[in-house]
Amino acid sequence: MSREVLLTGFGVRTAFGSGADPLREGVFDGRPAFAPITRFDTGPYRTGVAATGGGAAPLREVLAEVAGAAAGMAGLRTGAEAAVLVGTAGDFTGLTRFWRGPDAPGSAGPGPGPSAGAAGAASARSVPEEAASVGPVSPGAASVGPGAVSAGAAPVETVPAWQAEALADALGLRGPRLAFTNACVASATAVAHACALIASGRADVAVCAGAYLVEEENLAKFGSGFALSGDGMMRPFCADRGGLLLGDGAAAVVLESAEGARRRGARALGALTGWGAASDAHHIARPHPEGAGLVAAARRALRRAGGPRIDYVNAHGTATTYNDPAETRGLRTLFGADADRVPVSSTKSTTGHLLEASGVVELVITLLALRDGVLPPTAGFTAPDPVCDLDYVPNRPHKADIRRALTVNAAFGGANTALILERA
Repeated sequence: MSREVLLTGFGVRTAFGSGADPLREGVFDGRPAFAPITRFDTGPYRTGVAATGGGAAPLREVLAEVAGAAAGMAGLRTGAEAAVLVGTAGDFTGLTRFWRGPDAPGSAGPGPGPSAGAAGAASARSVPEEAASVGPVSPGAASVGPGAVSAGAAPVETVPAWQAEALADALGLRGPRLAFTNACVASATAVAHACALIASGRADVAVCAGAYLVEEENLAKFGSGFALSGDGMMRPFCADRGGLLLGDGAAAVVLESAEGARRRGARALGALTGWGAASDAHHIARPHPEGAGLVAAARRALRRAGGPRIDYVNAHGTATTYNDPAETRGLRTLFGADADRVPVSSTKSTTGHLLEASGVVELVITLLALRDGVLPPTAGFTAPDPVCDLDYVPNRPHKADIRRALTVNAAFGGANTALILERA
């Protein structure tokens, strides 16, 4: 028998700040966080704007911050048997430094090795203040910090699996550790996999996290592909949309079985009742024009949830030429005659595209929408596009009694995920 999966804690950080209140003041007010990037020279690139939160801390520290907050909210203590699942691409700072070499123009600093660990070796296993409630760091894994890497080798923190290991050790949790690297659906895939583990009885508790911090590697790649907006705004589903902008983002959620939550006395904030994944394999970068992958993933999630009714959709909504019409067609296929009834918004219009972190950050935003009874708007909405003809909650939030919401994400190669969250 499938077990109910509850969400009992979360932590989140975006360009608006850490915690739920900055999201309410930014995302839910429809206030974009885009500004000129100051953490590196953007002169060589097509766009110098993103939603950044100041200086870029190492991913391990950002993950520890949000996961510590989630564990603290859920009352999950050091030593607990809990799976740790992370959506990540590794730390691009180290990769960029490795490929450029220590003396290349614009290098982030000295090459990897013992000297690269001024903050790294000391903080790789440190727990930030927000994570203090989950107890001290496990002492056993200090040797995998940056200081253990020989000169000329890529730093260990760039390896995606290391992020899951480091996070589990930082929280002092025992259990399986998994890293997912399937691009913009990575953290949503982590959540879906955790749900499957819990529903099938293979795990009682899981911490799912994802993080992305704006860096040169992806700014260059998306710019060279003409995917970035040139005017400093993201306008999903609009006729004059000009592309996406990147953003800093990290979040973590604690998921557990209803039985386990009752035993621990944990409070349910929401229930994950459906999850699904699919790949249409239509094109290396473009979605299927009819949104076939989105439809397949969402139908699987709806079957698990036991019913078709959805009160709100947090869309992928990248403000790109191909995504928005394909997503609209997919949602029309999914909902049929009900499509005009269901409000849809893209919160990337305020946070930017968070790449590997998108799924879990947007899950937290969806949770707040359910709990607060507020639909987050699609910010910067201007002229409607005739081929994007749904209710996109333009510019201003709306009060609504929403009980069940769908959040969807897509990635290169045709990968799609769908998560259904219900109000507790």
